[in-house]
Amino acid sequence: MQSSDARILRGAAIPSALAGVAAVAAGLLLGGTKGALGAAVGAVVVLVFFSISVVAVSYASKISPQAIFAAAVFSYIVKIFAMFAVVALLQDVTVWDTEAFGWSVIALTLVWIGAELRATGRAKTLYVEPAGAADAGDRGP
Repeated sequence: MQSSDARILRGAAIPSALAGVAAVAAGLLLGGTKGALGAAVGAVVVLVFFSISVVAVSYASKISPQAIFAAAVFSYIVKIFAMFAVVALLQDVTVWDTEAFGWSVIALTLVWIGAELRATGRAKTLYVEPAGAADAGDRGP
């Protein structure tokens, strides 16, 4: 993983984890132990799902610039289907509060997206290769 990608991952994961702690506290206050557990499970789901995307895109960027878009779209599609599966599997769960789970997923998704946008905007990522970085054999005639 490149250092700029790691910075973006940290820049999104840390605020989301802090928001997850707040979601667990809110779940505890509003729904008791089941609410806290539902919020905690929701926080873990969001952190894992979005971290996978950042890692996949970072890995694809090492392969080729063209692979980045494919990795981003593919990871997004896989996450959508995985979220449908998670919701379908967990809809009748009584161990935790499913409403707290749902609200924490929504809230942490918004926090992650906002924090990732902020971290990406602040990253000093080159989008043009500097003149001295290209190999002499790749320059052409």
